[in-house]
Order: sequence, then structure tokens, then C-alpha cells
Amino acid sequence: MSSVPSTPLLDRIASPEDLRRLAEADLRQVADELRLDLVDAVSRTGGHLGAGLGVVELTVAIHAVFDTPRDRLIWDVGHQAYPHKILTGRRDAMRTVRQENGLSGFAKRTESEYDPFGAGHSSTSISAGLGMAVASELSGKANHVIAVIGDGAMSAGMAYEAMNNAGTLDARLIVILNDNDMSIAPPVGAMSAYLARLVSGKTYRSFRDRAKAVTRRLPDFMREGARRTEEYTRGFFTGGTMFEELGFYYVGPIDGHDLEHLLPVLKNVRDTGDGPVLVHVVTKKGKGYGPAEASADKYHGVSKFDVVTGTQAKAKSNAPSYTKVFAETLVQEARDDEKIVAINAAMPDGTGLDLFGEAYPTRTFDVGIAEQHAVTFAAGLASEGYKPFVAIYSTFLQRAYDQIVHDVAIQHLPVRFAIDRAGFVGADGPTHAGSFDTGFLCPLPGMVVMAAADEAELRHMVRTAVVYDDGPISFRYPRGNGTGIDLPERGKALEIGRGRIVKEGTKAAILSFGARLADAMAAAEDLEGFGLSTTVADARFAKPLDTDLVRRLAQNHEVLVLLEEGASGGFAAQVLEHCARHGLLDHGLKIRPMTMPDRFVDHAAPDAMLRQSGLDRAGIVETVFHALGDSAKRVLQA
Repeated sequence: MSSVPSTPLLDRIASPEDLRRLAEADLRQVADELRLDLVDAVSRTGGHLGAGLGVVELTVAIHAVFDTPRDRLIWDVGHQAYPHKILTGRRDAMRTVRQENGLSGFAKRTESEYDPFGAGHSSTSISAGLGMAVASELSGKANHVIAVIGDGAMSAGMAYEAMNNAGTLDARLIVILNDNDMSIAPPVGAMSAYLARLVSGKTYRSFRDRAKAVTRRLPDFMREGARRTEEYTRGFFTGGTMFEELGFYYVGPIDGHDLEHLLPVLKNVRDTGDGPVLVHVVTKKGKGYGPAEASADKYHGVSKFDVVTGTQAKAKSNAPSYTKVFAETLVQEARDDEKIVAINAAMPDGTGLDLFGEAYPTRTFDVGIAEQHAVTFAAGLASEGYKPFVAIYSTFLQRAYDQIVHDVAIQHLPVRFAIDRAGFVGADGPTHAGSFDTGFLCPLPGMVVMAAADEAELRHMVRTAVVYDDGPISFRYPRGNGTGIDLPERGKALEIGRGRIVKEGTKAAILSFGARLADAMAAAEDLEGFGLSTTVADARFAKPLDTDLVRRLAQNHEVLVLLEEGASGGFAAQVLEHCARHGLLDHGLKIRPMTMPDRFVDHAAPDAMLRQSGLDRAGIVETVFHALGDSAKRVLQA
């Protein structure tokens, strides 16, 4: 990393207004100090590092040139917003980022006036920015709107929908394409071909002349990086570019780490012309911190680490993660079934499908940040007799709901949905929590909806999905390490719609759906200590529901607790509706759903989020006692 002069400038910056008072010659020092401060902060808390390191100079330049917060600055995704937070009055709180009651790891409207739009999912910044730009015009304001979006996020159709609309409206919008050739996994699709030809042909040279000298020549290594992230379109043949065809005035590419390049370009963009402008900036993810630059993922997401060596703290649990169990099981199943294929949306490592890709590269498909396409692509494969496993985080599967309904469920195609990060996800907070998948999948006719109570059950559910060919099927599992339970050598196919009794009792029953089973068992032990005989059952299926199991529990117990780590409207709602339809509530049964609260739960450690939501061991015990009321008091008195 660069050495920093002895007189620190960052200490003098409480807001971008302070930054704008500095001489331009001082901004290089500010950037160097900012990079050091960022590394130190994230080393103490963990979080997203590589993306922020890559936009240090860009962040300094934007805040130095534009009048934020009057000028609106929107960060796509938000992984790269840490330097922005430091410069906008949150430096002292950065050591709390992603900690309980601390700063969010993403841009958040309620956190600062400098965060005009929240982020967490990708490809939203241009749409939001266009809305703000149009609002400014309608209100007669003269402020600027700047939307920063990464090259990976440009693989999502929403970005192009927004650009097309912006060009049609001729809105005054500045889009900065941050091209770091990373997007967690390498960019895929036509984007690479397009931007490569942009820097090599006559069209690009003539267009640079029209850009009024606001760009400069890239160094060779930067030009090569740009070429890998460009897309060729027929607009090239007609003297334009794809961005031109969409109505944008294209400027770039420029070196995103050279303030002498960035500042004059941003000033020109700020001061000249109307209509939408796209500034193409080439950066390096992990820039300026050796361990990040040397890492394959450029330290995209890290745990606490040693600043000198870059060594990250290791997880305490020796149990394999649910993600790894899923991936290894799918690899095992694919050895015997050549029809199995795997699909992810720019998250091969996060979903474990990098392991599947190593074993079966021709049967693995990373479609980029394009969840809608991933689902319909899988539907096409299923229609031709293949067995596609679509591995997507619960929070991102929300983005493809229409495709699940229209292209999969209505056609009754056997697409397998492996839903990772189901439930609370800790430091990533509400934007990444897997809250709603059970609720939005259960209403779909013909959909089979499962949840794994532990890693052994997950292995069984992968096997079940392999052999099930009668329609769409899903199984959800949480983030993090498993319980450490012994794994079977191979999963066995479960009977569709059949749960299991794990512990027999007589007074209270806990019917758990998913990974809350361990706490349900622990709560049952506590209840037994109070003299309350307790049954624990693992539902396994939210749809089709094990109606025989539900009837047995309802008829033979005074209290029935329905436990799930999901939002209201999911598994518990399925059970309650069944009980109401079939008269199981007519004989004094005390039934209590336990779901996520009706609010978005802020980031904290997963255990803390469960405790706050009443879904932990103590919360289950308390729910049973409240349901029993006077009966529980008599038990305690006895």
C-alpha cells in the first residue's frame, strides 16, 4: 500500500463539504489515507473489502466534484459503499459495521442523508436514479443524480430496461459503469465482447473525438481489462454503440484509480450537456492491498483478518457448511445421473457449485446476475428431459418469481430449486435474509416445498429432488455450518409429503419446519424439566403437508407450536389453514405459530436475531407456557 505523509487529512474530513475545501493536489493523499483506514476498519469487523478498495479514488472524486447530498449518489448493491460511509460522517462508527446496533454493510436510507437509496441486491441503481432525476425535473430542481453500477450488475436485464427508459425520456442522469472485471465471479455473457471492440475499432475512435477530449488513453494493462468486459452489438456497424442506441452519451473508458483522469471527466460531465450520460471507469477490485490483489476473489467478503498478513480468522465449528453438503451431495448424485445439470446466478462459490463445476464443467452454468433468466433457462432444460438444479439464495430467488410461476409451475416442469441462505443471515441483514421463499412457493399448484432440519436431511432432500420428476420441487437450508451430525454415505429419497416424529410426548407438541429442529429439541428438554411431556416432529414438507401427522399432533396434545425460520404466510399458514378447513381447531387445541416478526430485522449475529425474534430455545419454551396459561401455572406449582 502507498505510504502516507505524516499530516493526516482524513482527520479533517467530517463530511464531503470538508473534502471539497481541499486543494485538488491533496486528494491523492486523502485517497491513500482512506484506503488504509478502510483496511483497518474491515480487519476488525469483517465485511466487504475488495469492492470498496477498488472505488476509493472514484468515491473521493465523486464527492469532490458533486454537491452531495444535494446531488444524489446511488451505489448499486452497496458492497463498495464503505469508503463512501467513511467520507460522509460515519468514520468513527466504521468499527461497528455489520455488528449488532452498528452500521449496515450496505447503503441505508435511515442511516444517513448521503444514502438516498438503499441497496443490497444488484442492478437497481439506474432505475432508482432515473426516478430521482425525473422527480428533480418535475420539481424544478437543478441537482445531479449519479448512479454507480458494476460491470457484473450490467448482466441483469433491469439495468437495460432502465437505460432504455432513460434514453427515451432524455433524462439528466449520470451513470458510472465501474468495470472491475470481477462481479464476484468473472463476468459472463455478451458484455465481454461488446466493450472489447469499443476500444479497438474506428467507431470508438470517432466517438472519442465527439466526447470532447474528456477521456484519456488508458495504460496498456487497463485497456486490456476494458476489452474483457465489452460487448459487441450491431450498433458498431452503424457508427454507434449499444449505449448510444439506448440514448446515452458514452464517455470512456478511463482509469478509475487516476484522479488526474477522473476529476476533469466528472467536472465536464457535471457542467456540460443534457440527457443521460454513461462514464465507463476501469478499476481493480482489491486495489492497493496486497493480500486482496493476490486473492482470487479479491477479498470480496472477509472475516476478521490480520492487516499485515491478510490471514482471516477461521470459523470455530468443524462441521461442514450446509452449502458444502449440498454441493458434495449433488456431485455424488451426478456421477450416476448424466441428466443432472447445475445453474447459478454469478455465485458459484457462494452456492457451492464451484465444486460441481470442477467435477462437471460442461454441465455447470453460471448465467451471471440474471436470476430471471436462470429460472427460465432451467425450465427449457427440464422440458428436454434434463434435471436442472437451480442454486440461488432465497433473497435473490425473489427476483425470479414470475418465471417460477409462469415458466415452471404452470407448465409443471421438474425444475429443482436449491434455496441457500434460508432464514436469518446475520451481518448481511434484512436485504439478504431468506424470509419469504416458503410463503411465495407454497401457493403454487404442484410445487413441492421442503426444508432441511440438518445436513443429513439436506442430503436426503437432494436425493429426493433427483428422483422426483413429477413437477417443480424446492428445498431450503440455512447459511453457515451444520450441526455436526453424522452424514449417511448417500441420501435416501423421502416419501413426498411425509414428516417424522423425533421425540414422543403427550402434553405439548412442537412441529418444526427446517433448521429450528435442534432448538425445538432443546426446548423440549427444558419443558420436560418442568413436567411438561413434549413431542417434537420434523415436518420436512410444507407442501404437500403431512396431514396425518398434523391431525395426530392436533388431536393428542393440548398445545401445538408451529416453528419456522421464515415470514408469516409460510409453513405455519399452511398448517393453520388445514386445521381450520378440517375442524382440528374445534376442540380447544391451543395452536401457536412461531415465525419471523412482522418487521425487517436489523443485522446482528444470527443467534441474536433469533433471540430478538423469539425463535430460539427460550422463545419456544415461553410460547408453550403462554399457550397453557393456568394449566402451566398448575404444573409449576406441582
